[in-house]
Amino acid sequence: MNRKNFLKTTLASAFALSGLNSFSFSLRRSYNDKLPKLTLDEVVLESAPFSLAALPYAPESLEPSIDKLTMEIHHGRHHKAYVDNLNKAIVGTPYEKLSLWDILKEAGKAPAAIRNNAGGHWNHTFFWNVMSPKGGGIPKGELLEEINKTFGSFDKFKEEFAKAGTTRFGSGWAWLIVQDKKLVISSTPNQDNPLMDVAEKKGSPILGLDVWEHAYYLKYQNKRADYITAFWNVVNWDAVSKNFENIIK
Repeated sequence: MNRKNFLKTTLASAFALSGLNSFSFSLRRSYNDKLPKLTLDEVVLESAPFSLAALPYAPESLEPSIDKLTMEIHHGRHHKAYVDNLNKAIVGTPYEKLSLWDILKEAGKAPAAIRNNAGGHWNHTFFWNVMSPKGGGIPKGELLEEINKTFGSFDKFKEEFAKAGTTRFGSGWAWLIVQDKKLVISSTPNQDNPLMDVAEKKGSPILGLDVWEHAYYLKYQNKRADYITAFWNVVNWDAVSKNFENIIK
């Protein structure tokens, strides 16, 4: 069986067992025992050579909140560069035999090129899958209850999350994570994420927002706050809720 058919068989088996269109990056323990299971159209390879999965929707389908050209450049150039550079950086090193998760959890020991590109690959794959052309609105069920319990209201949560994104100096990410089965908002610089050993606040991400300028500058220029406001129109709350449920089980 060739690699492509093996991956298809593995993915189909996972779907059949779970009953959900979801697939975990890893079966290994994370800070909350499980990594998020993301809704993906294909498997994200766990070990080298890493590959760039297709977007789970057409690049123009998030308009007008996020424009087609930004999505094409962001995915086809920026994300692709992280994948390509990661594959180059690990050649001939012990990291060549590690899963993406193994690299992330000990990112502080990795050379900068490996840490940054591994983070960039994971972060962007996650980001694409917490957005949807049918996104927006508010979450439901357990996630909404927990948001209201933790932050007081959904609107207050949005304010705090937006603050994490707007106050991140330079490039980075805003996150909603589960830490000890509690919701926490955090922010990381560059391509770091809360799964890494270097993160100030460690936990399992259920929602992430890219606040690098390449994510919004073509449409919003320097108006990062406007981009964050538009982001709420495309958040895939079904996927975020599944991430939350998978972690707290």
